[in-house]
Amino acid sequence: MTDRIERIRHPDGVVELKLARAEKMNALDPAMFDALIAAGEALRGDTAARAVVLSGQGKAFCAGLDMASFERMGQDAASAVLGAAAGGTDLSARTHGISNAAQQVAMVWREVPVPVIAAVHGVAFGGGLQVALGADIRIVAPDTRLSVMEIKWGLVPDMGGMVLMRELARDDVVRELTFTGRIFSGEEALQLGFATRLAADPLAVALEMAHGIAARSPDAIRAGKRLLNASRSLGAAELLVAESVEQRALIGGANQQEAVRANIERRPPQFGALGA
Repeated sequence: MTDRIERIRHPDGVVELKLARAEKMNALDPAMFDALIAAGEALRGDTAARAVVLSGQGKAFCAGLDMASFERMGQDAASAVLGAAAGGTDLSARTHGISNAAQQVAMVWREVPVPVIAAVHGVAFGGGLQVALGADIRIVAPDTRLSVMEIKWGLVPDMGGMVLMRELARDDVVRELTFTGRIFSGEEALQLGFATRLAADPLAVALEMAHGIAARSPDAIRAGKRLLNASRSLGAAELLVAESVEQRALIGGANQQEAVRANIERRPPQFGALGA
């Protein structure tokens, strides 16, 4: 796709996206920001995609912002780097729906219509952690080191972290990690709610999960993600109606009928195209 993202498409519709700056622990520079956004937005209209696995090449998932950029830019480095990542110097400008470009690097994975699984190893610091939090599911190695590291640089999480962390952990936990910037392990991440599962080989487990999802009805998988996304903002009455609307659209469809037949006949289902 670019020199920053390696893309692998499996025959069953699983798409692997690998951050490809292994020599820099996949740190976020402007090119990486652009590549992640482009990869996520391309998947929004990809009707053949069934699941996405997001991982990092080399020793780490993502070490956060590229510190070499800070060193080159000097005293005003933080605002300059973040401003450039957000498409300019005005971080309050919305360039991607409700987000600026820096926030879209994490938030775009919620817009991808199929499940996104992050396979996290090595480190996930600052912006790297926020990218992982944007995924639907996180498979994390127990010895991974994670941190809400922005306070170290006199900053706050601003790549969607405040939205994403509040969904996963208690308010006091989010506050403690934001105020201290302390490094915590993958094992603690599971206890806190930031990791979905632990695995010695997160990529292998994430791919196994993705292939399992790809074997389910593509219509039901996408409907499920739409409902789960909507559940963050809809009240109970509205969400119950949304459930009914999605279910009504699924019942009787070719893929839903194939799911029933395959279960009755005790065989793997053979689903057709999306919306079949």
